[in-house]
Amino acid sequence: MSYQEGDILEGIVTGISEYGAFIHIDERYTGLIHISEISNHFVKNIEDYVTIGESILCEVLDVDNKSGHLKLSIKNINYKLIPRYGKIKDTKNGFKSLQMKLPVWVREKLKEIEEVNTCNNE
Repeated sequence: MSYQEGDILEGIVTGISEYGAFIHIDERYTGLIHISEISNHFVKNIEDYVTIGESILCEVLDVDNKSGHLKLSIKNINYKLIPRYGKIKDTKNGFKSLQMKLPVWVREKLKEIEEVNTCNNE
């Protein structure tokens, strides 16, 4: 895939330094959001805006196809991604419901596999 100036891409923050944030875009492209492209206001700490491992949207400012490096910006876009499945709600039971259901799901799947194997052996 090739990108061009003005494209809005989803990337993952892989590193933060005093001068910017490093972004993984895909297998071929990585990018840097220079500290001057974080906000239109003074940025004292980049980690006030992004964190390592976070998926964000980035605007492409410049593309170097030969090296696979992108100059990126987040200062003029709404860069925070909305989770695809809506807000995750905290519950008092946490993962207990999954823990209780897992043995049932495993038994059901094993039974299904056994039935398929029985049919294939006949």
